[in-house]
Amino acid sequence: MSVAAAKSETIDAALVSAGHVTWLGETIELLKLSGPLILAQIAGILLFTTDVVMMGWLGPTYLAAGSLSTSLMHPLSIGGMGVITATSPLIAQAIGARRFRDVRRVARQGLWVSVALSFITIPIILCAKPIFLALNQIPSVVDDAQTYLNIAAFALLPSYGIVVYRSVLQAHGKTGLLLVIAIMGVLLNALMNYGLMFGNFGLPRLELAGAAISTVAVNFVMLAAGLYAVSVHPATRRYHVLTRILKPDWPRFVQIWRVGTPIGLSMLSEVGLFGVAVIMMGWISTEAVAAHAVALQVAAISFMVPLGLSMGTTVRVGLHYGAGNPDGVAKSGWSSMGLTALFMAVTCAAYLTVPQFFVHLFLDPTDPNNASTIALATSYLIVSGLFQFFDGGQVSSTAALRGLSDTRFPMLAALVGYWLFGLGVAYALAFVAGWQGVGIWAGLGAGLGFVAVTLTIRFFLRERLGLLRGLRD
Repeated sequence: MSVAAAKSETIDAALVSAGHVTWLGETIELLKLSGPLILAQIAGILLFTTDVVMMGWLGPTYLAAGSLSTSLMHPLSIGGMGVITATSPLIAQAIGARRFRDVRRVARQGLWVSVALSFITIPIILCAKPIFLALNQIPSVVDDAQTYLNIAAFALLPSYGIVVYRSVLQAHGKTGLLLVIAIMGVLLNALMNYGLMFGNFGLPRLELAGAAISTVAVNFVMLAAGLYAVSVHPATRRYHVLTRILKPDWPRFVQIWRVGTPIGLSMLSEVGLFGVAVIMMGWISTEAVAAHAVALQVAAISFMVPLGLSMGTTVRVGLHYGAGNPDGVAKSGWSSMGLTALFMAVTCAAYLTVPQFFVHLFLDPTDPNNASTIALATSYLIVSGLFQFFDGGQVSSTAALRGLSDTRFPMLAALVGYWLFGLGVAYALAFVAGWQGVGIWAGLGAGLGFVAVTLTIRFFLRERLGLLRGLRD
């Protein structure tokens, strides 16, 4: 079937954006689109959570090595995925404007950018050891971390490509498929970890190397499953994304880099701040690093809800923007921020009242060797509870602006907020005021607060700032 036939599959989404939008109607549409995305994000983070839990079973030293590994790998992974995330608003805007051929062009070049990014980031991961040693990390922990990264680095290529098929499917409202693929990945990763890390099922005991092998294999399986789904699903197969995949399309290739680089740098700024926090924790103690890993993982799981909602927000705002509907843009953006605030109120209350419950899911409270790590993790999680609203606010406001292809200012806000303000506060409170790990987490909250307030104000002033001037006539 021709690309023109895809119009019948996507016209409903375009009409929603072109017509009158009510607050209730937009909230329902946002939840319908974002619900499976939220579940898929939770499933995705559970994939990594499985690694953290099983590293904890191996012992605090292994957990510290895993945390140190992610302090480098995670920022490069998220930063690269941020660049590819440009495919999401570009595809949504193309559908809203009924430029269906552009969907195929953006998706194909998104895969090209994925390959290009992997050639940049994988060599950095493979040279992690001298970087960590130069940052005064514990040599034995560094050796274990490099063992993991020598294999896990090759998961970056499929992780970038996953963003491409996700952008295509979520723009067409086929988010249930994303959930199925994510759940499949979690289950497969758990089984492979259990076998390869601990020597079960007749497999060799490879410990951290086993976790790395699982990570690479699962990401490639998920990429293959996603591309297959895009190729055969009635709503997306007509784009023929993989046909003539080697044919260059330089205008779209450049466009993805132009829109996506600020997104990637913004996401890298935030995740990089948390990565630097691991390095700073390493200046305190191995227990502080392990505790940070636990508290961060708990906070990351709850963050998947506003993150999944933000993905739906970018699509909804992009559809309204492409269809020339400023009222839809407003209601989609503010609905997202309101829903995010409601959820973060719940997580705030939970982390402030019962933080030990979450920490004990990762560390055995009956083991005396875990006592110090548990106490530290509990204190960090309490601080995390205090800035839940900021964490949700920054991701929802960034997503709303991203749907308008406004990515450069959020990048600058992230660089200033995270690296100047947040990191400065973290260092001052941790090592000058003597708060140590609690001071580092307070600095993380300060950076998130700066970005959340700045970008929410920018979305409020979007018309005055000319962010809607590209609306379709």
